[in-house]
Amino acid sequence: MPTIAQREPVRVTVGVDTHKDAHVAVAKDHLGRHLGDTTISTTPGGYRDLLRWAQGHGEVEAWGIEGTGSYGAGLSRFLRSADQAVIEINRPDRKARRLKGKSDLVDAEAAARAVLSGEAIAVPKSGDNRVEMVRALRTARSSAVKARTQAVNALKALVVNAPAELREQLRGLSTTHLVRQCARLRPGDIVGPLAATKLAMRSLACRHEALAAEIKILDPELARLTTETAPALVAIFGVGTEVAGTLLVTAGDNPERLRSEAAFAHLCGVSPIDASSGKTVRHRLNRGGDRQANSALYRIVLVRLCYDARTKEYAERRTSEGKSKAEIIRCLKRYVAREVFAVLSDIGQKNLAAAA
Repeated sequence: MPTIAQREPVRVTVGVDTHKDAHVAVAKDHLGRHLGDTTISTTPGGYRDLLRWAQGHGEVEAWGIEGTGSYGAGLSRFLRSADQAVIEINRPDRKARRLKGKSDLVDAEAAARAVLSGEAIAVPKSGDNRVEMVRALRTARSSAVKARTQAVNALKALVVNAPAELREQLRGLSTTHLVRQCARLRPGDIVGPLAATKLAMRSLACRHEALAAEIKILDPELARLTTETAPALVAIFGVGTEVAGTLLVTAGDNPERLRSEAAFAHLCGVSPIDASSGKTVRHRLNRGGDRQANSALYRIVLVRLCYDARTKEYAERRTSEGKSKAEIIRCLKRYVAREVFAVLSDIGQKNLAAAA
């Protein structure tokens, strides 16, 4: 009989349910037996304590972390820097939660079981290089664009309801001239509806101009980072810096994590979903995946349908075969996803070569 010294070390899998201020972790051995659980703070010290705690149970094989793109991002980056295998865990579906209940310990244990069973295999984004820079700037730009649109919509609504003399002065102006004119309004003392409306219009117009200036600062930096990160992607017909930035953020700083072009297509929501039953063999539209990446592929296809001769010929041929325009666009998005993945795969290979 083997002695204690001859026994193999316990192989440990840790599941983590992440939150803003604290993470809950559950450790299981390779047979799924419960080894322990703990709660740590979301600080570098807490992450170190969690790693020491897990290693105290045996040899850590993998970590299953829920929310690696949000609350679990810091822990994921820390563990990857410590050469730990990290697996991204999707949130349990609502039906399972209704049947089994919901608690942090239950979610952490479910994360560990998902890794042990092989159900969860996705490698999270590393978030430690230029693509993370692109993501951060795109977040700021998207927020500014949305706020600018809200400001101009509110401004135009005020014009509709403004007192007659002010409404006639601003009616029919383009957006640019309307903003410029309203920014120069002088309301004076706020003693009536006219003065109050002028002040509100000037406030919205100044906000619109400030947001436009903010976007003007962000756009060149986004274009530079995107072009430096993936010049071959920007060079694809129909791909500009905005679309390229979206696709890069979807793939992450470590595109080598994408197993195949089919996996990338599924991630973008452009792979048909099998919906066969019995003698009926059919596929349905994929409504999952990253919808921003799906929208980016859609824009590429629209550009090619307008300006690319080969795409026009393809669309005409498929139309003659009885395909609808929507079906043709779905097919083209799948083809574009294959082309984009080839470029991302080259970036991933370069990352692996640099790491080696």
